[in-house]
Amino acid sequence: MRTFIFACIHNAGRSQMSAGFFNQLADPELARAVSAGTQPAEHVHPVVVDAMREVGIDLSDAKPQKLTAELAQGAEMLITMGCGDECPYVPGIRRDDWPLPDPKGQRIEIVRQTREEIRTRVLALLDSENVLLESNSAR
Repeated sequence: MRTFIFACIHNAGRSQMSAGFFNQLADPELARAVSAGTQPAEHVHPVVVDAMREVGIDLSDAKPQKLTAELAQGAEMLITMGCGDECPYVPGIRRDDWPLPDPKGQRIEIVRQTREEIRTRVLALLDSENVLLESNSAR
């Protein structure tokens, strides 16, 4: 099982959306995603929960968690979410950064745009890593 970590500062928006899409679209026998943050918030932003519910992904029970060495152990890749100097560093794993706007305090229309950018990036990642669930390849 290949593990991909999506991380941002508060683990309350972008990284949660990314992991949600990844786990919905990836072949669950090949890969999974977890999300975490360097300074986890108390809860996922309500506007993020609403935006993801619109596309059939329920984040209402998702809990922000801290990115720890234990959580990152064995992960294949860390994708950070445009957190600049506050982005976490995990030695020994591949890394990418997706410079995406933070949905905190944004209107739903803006969060929807970020959500769609995330979906596009996740699909491209899944395709390039050969872990896209076949039924999702036409999306």
